[in-house]
Amino acid sequence: MTRYVIVGNSAGGIGAAETIRAADPDGPVTILSDESYPAYSRPAISEFLAGERTFGERMLFRDADFYKRLRIECVLATRVARVHVKERAVELSDGRCIPYDRLLLSTGGTPIIPRMEGLDLRGVHPFTTMDHAKGVHESLSGGKNRVVVIGAGLIGCSMVNGLLHRGDVQVTLVELKDRVLSTMVDAYASGMVEKRLREMGVSLRTGRSATKILPRPDDAASVGGVMLDNGELVACDVVGMAVGVTPRAELAREAGIKCNRGILVDAHMETSAPGVFACGDVAEVQDFIYGVPRVTAIWPTAYVGGRVAGANMAGAPTRYDGCTAMNAFSYFNMALTSAGMFDPDPALGHPVITLEKPGAYRKFVLRDHKLIGFILVEEIEQSGVFFNLLRHQTDVRPFEKRLADWGFTMAALPKDVRADWIGGPGYALPAKKRAAAEPACEKVSR
Repeated sequence: MTRYVIVGNSAGGIGAAETIRAADPDGPVTILSDESYPAYSRPAISEFLAGERTFGERMLFRDADFYKRLRIECVLATRVARVHVKERAVELSDGRCIPYDRLLLSTGGTPIIPRMEGLDLRGVHPFTTMDHAKGVHESLSGGKNRVVVIGAGLIGCSMVNGLLHRGDVQVTLVELKDRVLSTMVDAYASGMVEKRLREMGVSLRTGRSATKILPRPDDAASVGGVMLDNGELVACDVVGMAVGVTPRAELAREAGIKCNRGILVDAHMETSAPGVFACGDVAEVQDFIYGVPRVTAIWPTAYVGGRVAGANMAGAPTRYDGCTAMNAFSYFNMALTSAGMFDPDPALGHPVITLEKPGAYRKFVLRDHKLIGFILVEEIEQSGVFFNLLRHQTDVRPFEKRLADWGFTMAALPKDVRADWIGGPGYALPAKKRAAAEPACEKVSR
């Protein structure tokens, strides 16, 4: 009987557990997590901060009976100290060892905290977990309402959105790059987001970095302001650290498993250590647009990677043809998606199609008559159609001119193109295993 151990209780770990149980109804499955919560939707912590959700049914990634129903032992609030590859066991921080036959590392990422004075002051918070969101909420109690968010990427914008929905909160957003969301959209779309932020009362400091966090004059233990590299002092009560995340690959590195920025995996999501797999924000998976392994730290990719890993762990050979980044958000009362190589170097000469109208924007990047990247701002209903064109590397010549039409829908595609999408590139369990797995696999929610 195969023993399965999964380190990580988020999208990748849950995807793996579901698929393992569908393929192997008897093998013991243990999930280990250093958080104290059952699996929840991490993107929803912005809504928790906003007061729009409580931690309950609306934030849980799976229902309350999930672990019991699938006969999964879930060990919470427990840290894995090291992996013993030769002995096939994981050692917990309390000294206990749990043996495995197949191990999945789905440890996610850890917030990047730039070194600066004042990080130990009360009121400084990252923003990637439920505990982080609770910490920010608690720091804002008692009438404190001035917040500086350092980092204007997806995490920083998520935090700002939650703060704005609270009501009387003054937000200053500081970004080292010259524009917001620089890794998610191009300069034009960034400008649209910045315009909306200013309309909502956010003070922007782009092209600036924080050099130190200063205490309150009347309370040396609490945040009182942030000093910027140009000498400006921004007074505040709370600081959000949203510079980015880095893969939590320490367990793998210390165990001698091959890593680059993240843990290196093959097309079966297996690492250099036999029987050890990795997925999610900690793994480097082949990017089918850029043609190299990359860390793609997005929720749906983690879930699908977990399913591929779980299938292979359970003895159902399954390949993953790779992924590429697709980001989406609906913050600041605007909707936005982007995918692939949406802002290439002009020297590459890739054809670009853009559409603009008041409040909306579309951009498509082509290579050899195939879509390799896109941005949609507002009117994003066709995101899935465009991503399928990109995912399947469909030759768009028969309908290339239609891409410049705001009314483009799936109906504009030739029938043979739509037929090719069924069972095309991506990941799939073998037919018998897939039929058993489907009921357990719900739509991934952002």
